[in-house]
Amino acid sequence: MSLPSFATLPAPPYHVVTFASQRTDGDNGYGAMADAMLALAGQQPGFLGAESARDEAGFGITNSYWRDEESIRAWKQVVDHLAAQRRGRRDWYRHYAVRIGVIHRAYGFDRPETAAATDENAFEST
Repeated sequence: MSLPSFATLPAPPYHVVTFASQRTDGDNGYGAMADAMLALAGQQPGFLGAESARDEAGFGITNSYWRDEESIRAWKQVVDHLAAQRRGRRDWYRHYAVRIGVIHRAYGFDRPETAAATDENAFEST
């Protein structure tokens, strides 16, 4: 799955679906399906963005961000997504956990390319 490092998100509140997983060995079509699901999610009403990382041992976390819980429930029922979920349980995952929550506050930091880091480079969305 090829994603930019950080999703560009609106000011809170918004919802997050955290999908933590331990992969089985081998790709077995996983990369192509992950890219297809990200593209499909991007077409769904209420989808705001996603961030994903996976280590060399196959443990990964993907956060997808949504406008509201109704958008999340609708995404869960998309036919191609349901098929990917079934294939994931059959072929790709040893274990996974899904957690859903509301982001009430978000903040971060951007280091300027040419300057030393200072607190002036911090930002917050409330």
